[in-house]
Amino acid sequence: MADRRAPARTPAPERTPGRPRASVPGARTRPRSAARSPRTGALLKACRATAVACSLTVLLAAGVSSCTYHDLTNGVKTSDALSVTQRNAPPALGNAVNLLLIGLDSRKDMNGNDLPDWVVQDELHAGGSSDIGGYNTNSLIVLHIPVGGGRVTAFSVPRDDYVETFNGDGTSQGMHKIKEAYGLAKAASMAGFEAKGLSGAALEQASREVGREATITTLQKFLGLRIDHFAEVNLIGFYDIAQVVQPITVCLKHATSDPAMEGQGSGAKFHAGYNQLNAAQALSFVRQRHNLTNGDLDRTHRQQAFIASVEYKLKQDGALGDVGRLQGLLDAVKKDVVIDDQWNILDFAQQAPNLTGGNITFNTLPIQGFATRGGESVNLVDPDQIRSIVQRLTSQTPAPSADSASAPAPAAPSAAASGPIVPAVVDVFNGSGTPGLAGSESRALAAAGWTPGAVGNSTASRGTVVRYGAGAAAAAAQIAARLGAGAPTGDSAVPAGHVEVILGAGSTPAAVDAPASAVPAAPAAAPTSDIPFQGPAVQAGGIPCVD
Repeated sequence: MADRRAPARTPAPERTPGRPRASVPGARTRPRSAARSPRTGALLKACRATAVACSLTVLLAAGVSSCTYHDLTNGVKTSDALSVTQRNAPPALGNAVNLLLIGLDSRKDMNGNDLPDWVVQDELHAGGSSDIGGYNTNSLIVLHIPVGGGRVTAFSVPRDDYVETFNGDGTSQGMHKIKEAYGLAKAASMAGFEAKGLSGAALEQASREVGREATITTLQKFLGLRIDHFAEVNLIGFYDIAQVVQPITVCLKHATSDPAMEGQGSGAKFHAGYNQLNAAQALSFVRQRHNLTNGDLDRTHRQQAFIASVEYKLKQDGALGDVGRLQGLLDAVKKDVVIDDQWNILDFAQQAPNLTGGNITFNTLPIQGFATRGGESVNLVDPDQIRSIVQRLTSQTPAPSADSASAPAPAAPSAAASGPIVPAVVDVFNGSGTPGLAGSESRALAAAGWTPGAVGNSTASRGTVVRYGAGAAAAAAQIAARLGAGAPTGDSAVPAGHVEVILGAGSTPAAVDAPASAVPAAPAAAPTSDIPFQGPAVQAGGIPCVD
């Protein structure tokens, strides 16, 4: 059981000191800690979309209740790329919103200046050239936010998918990895801008706009989906934000190691179960692809899980309601994040309350296999299949026929489960083998009145088991009765006030009635269990366990 549970309160790892303020405005200086820890700030290389998701969909949306609109928007960098990409975009899905999160692998700042040597060499372990990595979009995540603020569906597009890429105006670039559309368009535009007299920061910013347009147009054509808003963050942005957010608790199904040697490897070294990470370790977690069964694809799941864990931490710590703490996070966001100029953050926050309520499910779009094209390893994909899946995910298209009449009806709650709800935090783990069951059960229990806790997977269990920490016996009895489980047992390893549920084989979501005061649930999304996603879903609202 120790591998699955969030640890009891333990001293947080030593916080990596932030970078001291430079004497020259805007300059970045080497952290004092860098000499002591070669991995301090190794947090730059991967999971760029994590920074965007944490900074915008969580921080900005959640901060509306505590900060003024001026606080949220003043200093945020904007782009008008949508004015080009929406000319030939697919039709809008009513008032639903499709938000694209772009993580840019660039070793230059917003003005085209090289990142400092201590970043490129010591932090990234990537040699001395600021051109390494180019302008690849190594993280691409789409969040579909339905009308009325219902369940948010998020899906990642693997960066090495081999597709036809496009410029912003819809002209073809040819067949490339999807991550390369940005850099190809940017490079091709440079000569034209230089001929118009642009140079320095103006040249960098204009050519990046062309790159954004290409990325969005390529995604729209590949997915068959209109992009309504986007946010982009570069390498240094994740560093800044993660320094503020640390430490973060994550969960792994297996122990893992990926030594960093000669610029290769992430430096990851984690045990199975819950791990509390400082900022440098956080990058190792989201950057690792070596010594993982599915390499880059497992790293995509790490990115999704990290977003979920950060959102959960901020909510549990009360940061989402603390003006001072939110302002510190927003200050970090404004340094290196770009959003589209059509995005009204205040309206968005009101439309998407579930972004800060854990009501998000992440999936990874499937690939058909691997191949070599142009001397590079790529993912083979079926564009028609991808567009069909995306349509299912965003338009509530009914799933292929299933004999719902033959499905057993959920059992009614027993008499033991009646009466006022006894408060407790409920951690739900899936030992049934049925994908997504822990998230479904957690939401059902939350609708009944309990506080949702950690959500993840566990080793296989023959039956549903309920355990409880100090002070949670009565709540555990109610929950066990609702689930049809055996008598709950006390366990000193379960935190005080918590109930731990291990869902066993044959489990189905509990039939729980929401209290009369509960907000009506949004219409349920179409079933997606038959969609061949690339690996299991990652459910927000807790600390999901991943490979």
